Amino acid sequence: MNLKVSIESLGCAKNLVDSEVMMGLLDQYNFQLTNDKYEADIIIVNTCGFIEAAKQESIDTIVELGTLKKEGNCKLLVVSGCLAERYAKELIKELPEVDAVIGTGNYPEIIKVIYDTLKGERIVKSGNINIEISEDLPRVLSTPSYTAYLKIAEGCDNCCTYCIIPKLRGSYRSRKMEYILKEAKDMVKKGVKEIILIAQDTSRYGVDLYGEFKLAELLRKLCKIEELKWIRLLYCYPDNVSDELINVMKEEDKICKYLDLPIQHCNNLILKRMNRKTTKEHILYVINKLRQKISDIHLRTSLIVGFPGETNEQFEELKEFIKHVKFDRLGVFSYSKEKDTPAAKFEDQVPEEIKEERYDQIMNIQKEISFQKNMEKIGNIYDILVEEKVEDEGLYIGRTAYDAPEVDGVVYFNTKKPIDFGDLVKVKITDTLEYDLIGEILDESCE
Repeated sequence: MNLKVSIESLGCAKNLVDSEVMMGLLDQYNFQLTNDKYEADIIIVNTCGFIEAAKQESIDTIVELGTLKKEGNCKLLVVSGCLAERYAKELIKELPEVDAVIGTGNYPEIIKVIYDTLKGERIVKSGNINIEISEDLPRVLSTPSYTAYLKIAEGCDNCCTYCIIPKLRGSYRSRKMEYILKEAKDMVKKGVKEIILIAQDTSRYGVDLYGEFKLAELLRKLCKIEELKWIRLLYCYPDNVSDELINVMKEEDKICKYLDLPIQHCNNLILKRMNRKTTKEHILYVINKLRQKISDIHLRTSLIVGFPGETNEQFEELKEFIKHVKFDRLGVFSYSKEKDTPAAKFEDQVPEEIKEERYDQIMNIQKEISFQKNMEKIGNIYDILVEEKVEDEGLYIGRTAYDAPEVDGVVYFNTKKPIDFGDLVKVKITDTLEYDLIGEILDESCE
């Protein structure tokens, strides 16, 4: 049976890794993977269900791809991921085009689900959120050949009052270090130069498995992989950023001087109501220490505006905090009232129009900060990871070590010499846009 399968992966990089495992299983069982939804016999939508906007995108995608059961070759439409875990019964009941629903702990059963569904059954598999996923599962990387995400843990124990993730992904479960190192080495053998470590909270790695935080040790061991060029850290909560972790980042050249440090807010009362395990004072302490120890550290954060009870004064405090700290990268979410979370029951919900106003204000502040920080880079020389070429021109697009794929800025540069995607080239910055940089290849500019 040579059926073609297409996977649409929505949401975060952690979800993408799950999609890549499903792709590995499908490939192992001789299904043909395709990016063309119109020619696919089977379509899998790996959904996000984190906030309202993500849920809506997932539902819209399911409905849109469901039309291919009439307009394309599609015989089966399978829904997996966080939305599937959260609304398994509702999806199979309300969307007749959906043939199977698989939750976050059931995706390794994708082959059996497909075979059973081909027999005419409508399948619902969910509820196994704390299952220990086998380390023997194959994986097909869908990212460019030079970069890959490496999931070091699953689930979350932080239980922030606005967040549904623990109910969708289970409790925090670190992977054994030997398995992570083996996967990293296998990636590098396939040509991966940049590995991006992910989990719901990477800074918590190891505490459940080994009784102590082990991220620093893991990083040191990853740095010994010879052909690996960059190691990037996402989703490090500030309460677990230790001196040991900072020292490893400072000492190891392969670790990008970049840290994703989601703080969500700075007001102590809001942080307490969010059930964040930190304070404004500690966040500032961590940021100052990082900048003192690692002179070129670039910090990314994420914020929530309009959390229940956020007053004008508390929002002004957040604005002043952002102006003072000057994060290098910053993302903002308007608070999303999620059913089955404690914050959804708080009585002092903020009106949508105020959330939108506050969102815009933060983004405008950050736009100025980003532009000024980019201006300071003019004249500097950076190693750029080449990612894209503009057709019929000598214009290329790449990233510095200070930029994560998809979420951060890029560098535009011209060159006449042939270069390949995944190459690291030296580029001198000559100009800037609000979030992106413009430069030229160093050896050409010095001729």
